[in-house]
Amino acid sequence: MTYMNDSGAICHLEYELNIVEDEEIKQIIKYALEVSQSHIEQVTQIFNKENYPIPHGFKVEEDVDVTAPRLFSDTYILNTLSQLGKIGLNQYSVALPLVVRDDIYEFFSTCLRESDKLIKLTNDVLLSKGLYARSPYLPKLEKFDFVKKQSFLTGFFGEKRPLLGTEISNLYANFQRNALGSATMMGYSQVAKDSEVVEYLIRGKEIAQKHCEIFESYLKNNDLSTLPMLDSEVTDSTDYVYSDKKMMFYCSSLIALSIGYYGASMSMSPRRDIGLMYSRLVAEVVKYADDGAKLMIKNGWMEEPPRAIDREELAKND
Repeated sequence: MTYMNDSGAICHLEYELNIVEDEEIKQIIKYALEVSQSHIEQVTQIFNKENYPIPHGFKVEEDVDVTAPRLFSDTYILNTLSQLGKIGLNQYSVALPLVVRDDIYEFFSTCLRESDKLIKLTNDVLLSKGLYARSPYLPKLEKFDFVKKQSFLTGFFGEKRPLLGTEISNLYANFQRNALGSATMMGYSQVAKDSEVVEYLIRGKEIAQKHCEIFESYLKNNDLSTLPMLDSEVTDSTDYVYSDKKMMFYCSSLIALSIGYYGASMSMSPRRDIGLMYSRLVAEVVKYADDGAKLMIKNGWMEEPPRAIDREELAKND
C-alpha cells in the first residue's frame, strides 16, 4: 500500500509542481515529492531482496499530464499537502506497531518523522497566509467535575447538552476532509473521460457536500462558527490531467480513510444522536466504496493485494 500510495502521490506532486505559483508552497511540494520518491526506492529495494513482485502502481508517463492547464488553485494544493501529512501520520502509526523486522521498522519510523515535518511545514504556511482553519475556542474550566446526569448521553429527545471538545474537533476535521473531497471530486468529474466514472465522481461530490451540511448543522445548533467550502478553488478546465484509473484509486483511498475517521469520531462521541449520525454516514460511504470497487474491477484498474492461500482452490487443482 505504501508503494501504491506514493506512486500515486508522485503523479499529483509532479503536476502540482508544474502549475503552482506560490514559492513557499512550491518548496513544500518539492519536499513531499522527494519523500515519495525515496519511499518508492526503499520499498523497491526491500521487494527485490525478497524476490517479491513490484506492484505496477502509477507512472507519471501513464497517469498524468504534467503540462495540463491548472485544475486547482494554490490554496487547494496547500490544503491537500496538509491532508497528505495527516494521512501519512495516521497510516504509518498503524503500520509501525505491526512491524518486527529492523529495516522495515526503521523505514516506517522515518516515514512518521517525514509526515510530522510535512504537517509542520504546511501549518506554518497556512498560518502565515491566514488560511489555517481554527476550530472554536472553548471556555476555560474553573475546576474539574464529574458527570451527574444520564442526560449527558442522550440526544434524541428533550434537552441536549452542548458539544464536547472532542466532538467539536471531530466535526471540524470531518467537515474539512469532506470539503476537500467535494472540491477534488468536482475537479475530477470535469476531466474524467469514462461516463460511468464521471457519474460516480459527481455522486461522490454530492455525498461529500451533504456530509458537510450535516456536520455544519451540529456546529450551528451550538452557536459555533463553521468553515468555508473549497469548491471555488476548482477552475473550469476540462482538459485531461489524470487517468481515470488514477482518479478512481485516489477517491477509493479517500473513502477508506473517511470510514476510519468516522469510526474514530463515533467512539469519541458519547451523545447517542451523534453516534447514530456517524453510523448512518458510514453505511452510506461503505455502499459508495463498494460501487467504486465494482467499477474499478470492471475496467481492470484494481491491482490485487497480497492474500492468504486459497486451500480449497489448491485441493480442487489436485
